[in-house]
Amino acid sequence: MTMTFEQRRNRVDSAYSGIPTFLRAPICTELDKLDADIAIMGVPTDDGSPFMAGSRFGPRALREHSLRFAGGGRGGYYDPETRRNYLVHEMENDRIIDTGDADCMPTNVKGTFDNITSMTRAILDRGAMPVILGGDHAITYPVVRAFTEQLYVIHFDAHLDYAPFVHDLRFTNGHAFRHISPMPHVEGLAQVGIRSLRNTQTMMDDSLADGNKVVTMSEFHAGGPQAIAETAPKGANCYVSIDVDVLDMPLVPGCVSAEPNGMTYAELRDTLAAIAAHTNVIGFDFVEVNPQLDVGTGVTAYLGAHTVVEFLGQICDQPGWVERREARA
Repeated sequence: MTMTFEQRRNRVDSAYSGIPTFLRAPICTELDKLDADIAIMGVPTDDGSPFMAGSRFGPRALREHSLRFAGGGRGGYYDPETRRNYLVHEMENDRIIDTGDADCMPTNVKGTFDNITSMTRAILDRGAMPVILGGDHAITYPVVRAFTEQLYVIHFDAHLDYAPFVHDLRFTNGHAFRHISPMPHVEGLAQVGIRSLRNTQTMMDDSLADGNKVVTMSEFHAGGPQAIAETAPKGANCYVSIDVDVLDMPLVPGCVSAEPNGMTYAELRDTLAAIAAHTNVIGFDFVEVNPQLDVGTGVTAYLGAHTVVEFLGQICDQPGWVERREARA
């Protein structure tokens, strides 16, 4: 039987102990019984990574490092910069639930994608916001297709992931946003942090021709976080996809596709905060952490967990979120 938050508060629960659910959240794998505002969902697959495997272990590593923010039965986290506490209500009232992992079937990509879509839709049907832990970036496609309401997508990445469908390749981590852009419920796509020399002119030309906004790093520095948030209309539903390689190469040793000249953590943090304030975030993912490549302390997985926790704190601090939370109470 799952412990209540008050029972968990009376335990030490060091970061290396216990079952590693995200932020020590209770577990619910029977999704027809899910009662949550936020549902954590792992997608442990890297069948879409043609260069080097390992991001299948990302969800577990992100969960393990999230325990460092939840020790000693703490409710929420304290930010010394703002001198405020965040996620207190969500953690103390068990409004964050870990729903486990999508059933990923090695080599059966279509079957895995169907399972990802089905699980995401089940979470949405219960009124919870899905937070997806990858896995490689191919998974964003089956996640986004689970939504039915109109939304905008903001995609953080060094790469466009807009490869043409050739040689019968269409489900790798380089194809996801070519699938997503034409979806009827996707009203707009912004691709932010683009800089890799492994992008091709065809990818860039096709993305722009399809009406997407492509923001290179020089353009990001010129416009800043608020300009990225305003790629979607004020108050619009927004899905955010975060590839860890949007960050600069030295920050993310545990990423097979890391690139130079990326964002600092502060730049990503401030941009996500601007998006949380400007739009109605209805889901997000964090992908491409490869623990097998990481240094011993797991800094890439820690940075990933840190990003997810801090973005959740910003989302749940918005007046609209608080109003909806109180209406549900």
